[in-house]
Amino acid sequence: MVEIKLFNRWDMSGIDVADPGLKNYINLNPIIIPKSSGRNRLRFHKSKSNIVERLINKVMVPGHRGKKHKLTSGRASGKNQNAVKIVKNILIIIEKKTNKNPVEVFVKAIENSAPREEITTIEYGGARYPQAVDCAPQRRIDIALRMMVQGSYQKSFGKKKKFVDNLADEIIFASNRDQNSAAYSKKVELERQADSSR
Repeated sequence: MVEIKLFNRWDMSGIDVADPGLKNYINLNPIIIPKSSGRNRLRFHKSKSNIVERLINKVMVPGHRGKKHKLTSGRASGKNQNAVKIVKNILIIIEKKTNKNPVEVFVKAIENSAPREEITTIEYGGARYPQAVDCAPQRRIDIALRMMVQGSYQKSFGKKKKFVDNLADEIIFASNRDQNSAAYSKKVELERQADSSR
């Protein structure tokens, strides 16, 4: 039987998701090229997409803030092949720097930077109050991926260091729970705000 590896380089079979809340939402099924071509377009079906493909999809829209595109690199042209090359290069850099399976490092980074709580605003008697709420597992992964990509993009915008190097560093920092990671520091901040508004 032929062993299927991501990009014909990295084995995904031995990777274990430690966070029980995210176990069903991080898809690590073996795949060579992570591209589902829109087969998982129903509302909650994105958890059926490979986790590396979800990172690729986030890389394609790095400047999205709320309902506006505030920053765009010119590289975010919607060309999936460009984003695939970027993510492949990121995984190669992570492997060189850590001497570990880069997909395993990436999954660890998601677990560490996925917020468990966030705040919402409720209106009561004309006044607005922040209220702590639990974060759904699917949303936890979405927030972690978005913060990784946007944080790396902000660090590389108008700088000499490339986006690929910044995102590779971001993933390594997040997997080590380092405050230099934009996603991990954002998670800590979100949970601190939720704790104070309980």
